[in-house]
Amino acid sequence: MIRYVGFSTLPLLLTATLAVANPAGAAGDYPTVAIADYVLGCMQTNGQTRQALESCSCSIDVIASILPYDRYERAETFKSMSLTTGESAGLFRESAPAKAARTELKRAQSEADVRCF
Repeated sequence: MIRYVGFSTLPLLLTATLAVANPAGAAGDYPTVAIADYVLGCMQTNGQTRQALESCSCSIDVIASILPYDRYERAETFKSMSLTTGESAGLFRESAPAKAARTELKRAQSEADVRCF
């Protein structure tokens, strides 16, 4: 019997699948919530399809194989903080550490795009 799983149950299914299927995989040192957050955001951008799920899951695995979680988290923090307004946000846009972290993340994401999409 084939059972249809709608997209409303996809986040729960995705989180459970990632937790069980990839405990020691490439993203093994990434918290499950970070992996699920990335995949869900990626799927919002690329479509809520099975193909997008596979490509987005592959993408975070590639990123995790290139960047340890602490460097990924740092780059994501700089990236999100650089989107804020105000003079103090310039630190997150223009400082050397911010630029280096964002560049490292962009390179990992580009490699993931090549391998997975």
